[in-house]
Amino acid sequence: MEIKRDILWRAYLSFLGVVLLSLCVLGRAFYIQNVQGDHWRSLSDSMHQKYVELDAERGTIFSEDGQMLSTSIPYYDVYMDFGADGLREKSGKRFRENIDSFSIAVSGLFGDKSTAAYKKELQSAYNKKNRYYLLHKALSFEEYKKFRSFPLVRLGRNKSGVIAEERSKRLNPFGLLARRTIGLSRENAQNVGLERTYDTMLQGQKGKRLVRFIAGGAPIPVEGYEIEAEDGKDIYTTLDIHMQDMVESALMKMMVQSESEHGTCLVMETKTGKIKAIANLGRTKDGGYSETLNYALQTTEPGSTIKLATLLAVLDHGSSKIDDLVEVGSAGHQYVAVRNVTDAERSPKPMLTVRECFAHSSNVGMAKLAYKAFADKPDAYRSYLQKFHLDKRSGLDLMGEDAPVLPKIKRNKEGLHAMLTASFGYAIEVSPLHTLMLYNAVANDGKMMKPYLVNTIKNNGITVKEFKPVVLDEAICKPEVIKAAKSSMEAVVTEGTAMLVFKDYPIPVAGKTGTAHVSDGALRYGGGVYQASFVGYFPANEPEYTCIVVIKTKPHAAIHYGGQLAAPVFKEIVTGVYAQYVKGKRNNGVQLSADSTDYNYAGTAEDVQQVMKAIKMPYVDSTDKSASLSEVYSYNYNAVARTISNEKNRMPDVRYMTLKDALYILENKKIKVVVKGKGKVMVQDVLPGTPITKNTTVTILLN
Repeated sequence: MEIKRDILWRAYLSFLGVVLLSLCVLGRAFYIQNVQGDHWRSLSDSMHQKYVELDAERGTIFSEDGQMLSTSIPYYDVYMDFGADGLREKSGKRFRENIDSFSIAVSGLFGDKSTAAYKKELQSAYNKKNRYYLLHKALSFEEYKKFRSFPLVRLGRNKSGVIAEERSKRLNPFGLLARRTIGLSRENAQNVGLERTYDTMLQGQKGKRLVRFIAGGAPIPVEGYEIEAEDGKDIYTTLDIHMQDMVESALMKMMVQSESEHGTCLVMETKTGKIKAIANLGRTKDGGYSETLNYALQTTEPGSTIKLATLLAVLDHGSSKIDDLVEVGSAGHQYVAVRNVTDAERSPKPMLTVRECFAHSSNVGMAKLAYKAFADKPDAYRSYLQKFHLDKRSGLDLMGEDAPVLPKIKRNKEGLHAMLTASFGYAIEVSPLHTLMLYNAVANDGKMMKPYLVNTIKNNGITVKEFKPVVLDEAICKPEVIKAAKSSMEAVVTEGTAMLVFKDYPIPVAGKTGTAHVSDGALRYGGGVYQASFVGYFPANEPEYTCIVVIKTKPHAAIHYGGQLAAPVFKEIVTGVYAQYVKGKRNNGVQLSADSTDYNYAGTAEDVQQVMKAIKMPYVDSTDKSASLSEVYSYNYNAVARTISNEKNRMPDVRYMTLKDALYILENKKIKVVVKGKGKVMVQDVLPGTPITKNTTVTILLN
């Protein structure tokens, strides 16, 4: 019995010990989790470290003369780590000594809270040991420079706990001008244009930084473990911003007037292949126009502009000469071999020379010429199209170019039908850029140049890559064929489909009109939508520039011919470019209308009046008598001055002003100004009319 009682006592004692031990373990676990939890979780997080990537500053895209087309402006998000050792050592002596002056400084800079409010919030965050306290977002570079000089901050990251994260935003200083070609750099979407094509060079080399993750997953940089990012390279394009402005303005004027769906225009330097201007305007949902798609690179059935290829092919083949007669009839249509061919307008006479067939854009005439040359071997016509580089992409340094589509031409009835159809612009798809290349080759005496958009790539001002003109074909045809083609294009302007547009025009030009029914997707040829084109070069006697204009009309538009829509745009562009760029032609007595596309100046109303009076320039003054600011701009070939709003406590519009005027106006309103670039103001990142708050900062881009 005694033994049994002794065993039970020991069992009870052991069980009690296990219970007590379990209670101690549970109690300790409860204490660690609920009392010491923050400490241990923070310690655990501090053991978790990894390298994160640092973005490099993206390179800038420039025009040929060094004006910024796309650039990045840095801004900074500022945080504080109140658990930093340097901030908490000696019971937080450094924090206590600097809190008052620091609160005064940040309140004065940010202007969103009082000194007392900042001090209270900072003390609260310090007491809570907040490891990633947001102090302020989106500081400009100038604001950040001031911030770094503040008490506490100037002691360094370890002692102050200050963490600054740099970001950047991309700006296109010239807004709409060539926006689709220059492109957009977007964080959460695919880039387009040059921003996409040269993305790897523009973005530079990313750096690395070792970070320690604190409670809540917030990363804290580890001092001394950082590899600096290598900034992106700068791209210098072939674009000329003044010429681009002329092109965009002339195209926009016609688009608005005709309410067309979309349009494109390119200007190429004849001898080199440099693209000097490229405009793409598409109609938006609100009825306006914007650079939405790069229509210059999209293939469509070109219509009559392809007749140059047919003309070159038949003349080079030798089956016809430029002065041979072709019977086109007077009915406006005629059966040619296997198909009925119709002319858009009846021929002025039943018999036309080859030159006149081209000048009057006779489908019947060109189809007959093609049939005479290639009836037995219709696939030979396709070989000529391939010889003219109309079967492959141009190789332009811009992603998104469509590949041309040539008809499948076999030596049978279907092949003959396709060949005849292609001879006057259908059953074949090429882009406006391809058409421009062909016409530029004729302007360049038969030498076909590869089009390109970038001159040089530079790194910190040092050229790392340079692009030179590339010859695709030294001679696409015999010299006598090129000469005949030139005379045919001159006849288009003097006696053909563009005669009315260029009547009494003092600048010698050569070119070709084009009008094509559009069939695209659900849209069929009977839908009443047309593609109007004009492509040519100038001066005709010594070509320096080649230009193409292509406009897609709205359904059943009253004005839809190439000579009505595209040719006037071409003419306005020639007038502006000739006056400002054509070498050796400024003093030849040609009288040109005043350029209306490229001036816009602003300043104080009094200064504007004095300048206009001093240069004796007539203008329409529509400024209010009480106005303090005014702007002079062009409208219908006249100078017009108008009032610029300058409301109290509102952001003024300082675009087109000199830096001196802009600074005077902005700083008088107590606005902080960040200046980038040189020249006159083109962009401000705070919209005019925005309410001004304390310490408002505006970045102005000069160009």
